[in-house]
Amino acid sequence: MLNLILFGPPGAGKGTQSDLLMSRYHLYYLSTGDALRREIKIGSTLGLKARSIIEAGGLVDDEIIVQIIGNALTGSESSDGWLFDGFPRTYVQAYMLDGLFTRLHTSLNRIFILEVPDDECVKRLLQRATEQGRSDDNEAVIQRRLQEYHQKTLPLLEFYGEAGILTRINGLGTTEEVFDRINQQISEDLKQRTANVILFGYPGSGRATQASRLAADFNLTIVSTGELLQQEVRAAGSLAAEVAPLLEKGLLVPDEIVIRLIEKKLKQTEGLGRGYIFKGYPRTLVQAYILDGLLRKQGSSVSCVINLKVPVFELIRRLDARSRTTSSMPYDSSAATIVARLQEHEERTEPVLDYYASRQQVISLDAKAAPNLVYEAVKDQVSKAIRSLR
Repeated sequence: MLNLILFGPPGAGKGTQSDLLMSRYHLYYLSTGDALRREIKIGSTLGLKARSIIEAGGLVDDEIIVQIIGNALTGSESSDGWLFDGFPRTYVQAYMLDGLFTRLHTSLNRIFILEVPDDECVKRLLQRATEQGRSDDNEAVIQRRLQEYHQKTLPLLEFYGEAGILTRINGLGTTEEVFDRINQQISEDLKQRTANVILFGYPGSGRATQASRLAADFNLTIVSTGELLQQEVRAAGSLAAEVAPLLEKGLLVPDEIVIRLIEKKLKQTEGLGRGYIFKGYPRTLVQAYILDGLLRKQGSSVSCVINLKVPVFELIRRLDARSRTTSSMPYDSSAATIVARLQEHEERTEPVLDYYASRQQVISLDAKAAPNLVYEAVKDQVSKAIRSLR
């Protein structure tokens, strides 16, 4: 998930930037004030307690605030992350937020501070007061708000500065210029996330084309069992005699052989990219469990499964056309072999798709269109999946 805090003095433009961040990254905006008013409005136990304190002229204590924020987080987990405004406001609340994230198996990714000189903030707020007819927003009130901001924010900056996730943003310039500065840091953060993508689809669905482009754009290593097996045969490796006849018939190679080749590939490429694209694997439910174990050894897991959907007659047409090119595979040799290959895929690999669908990891895309158009959809969905990682 992408979890952000946006700090800034009154008049820095936090509201405008918050709207852009929520729209761009599908974030849930979480304001302490909004969450508090929501609990009061629905008449919850917490809301009634908070209302009685407010009506008596007191401040709602952290014991209630942490529960209200916790409820808001739990009720918005369908988003790709959270954007906080007005929380945390104290050192204690910063620790409270860490605890809430731990419970939800996620963490805070970045704190942005919009830096705008006080005189510019005063100028902006006075202009806004004039435009909106807000007589209560005079210079004396604005100066007090700015002073309060600096006093309360400084300890939090020290807290988060030590965590290495605090970024100061020049808040001067156009709205677009400021957002570009924020977005540049977020893009860099997302590039560091581990990502493991499975490209699922029938033979002829275009997995190879999409895999090569994803690998280049996301710095991923392609793990293709078909290519690993072909390489083993061409190199006359120790497993070639067992592999060659199976490839010629388009049949599945025993898991004992495939596992060893994949393990070797992962060891050779570990640390060279941010993750992997698995093409042609897993093809059975057993292999899906095996892949979970292989990735767990590396401290990662499957991020998403892209299911490329193409009608069966279009698949046959594509594979038949491929059989007359230099890209022909052994199992493209005849119509009977092609049909057998597609039938085997349906029988053996559909349970794999069901397995990942039960974990809400499958993204099905129409892959009949031109490769470039399909890739735009694939790239967009992979980007979203990476952002939503906890």
